[in-house]
Amino acid sequence: MSRVIEYQPQGVCCQLMQVQISEDGIIENAEFFGGCNGNLQGIKALIKGMKIDDVIEKLQGTTCGGKITSCPDQLAQCLVSYKASASV
Repeated sequence: MSRVIEYQPQGVCCQLMQVQISEDGIIENAEFFGGCNGNLQGIKALIKGMKIDDVIEKLQGTTCGGKITSCPDQLAQCLVSYKASASV
């Protein structure tokens, strides 16, 4: 059975992220509300089927313009928080 987590990103245009994660830590789906639709749809397509740790490794630390974070970085933070609160 999969689990859907919700995350409110900070410092980016996206207002809400919902990520569906399988019991074995695979991203099954993701939805993003707000932000750059095309870029977020691309991220969604790329992370589908990936392991949580692989997504974190690839996206963590990504910045956007002059910001210290980005939607990909906030997605990584969402997954880090999930891992800290769940046994994956």
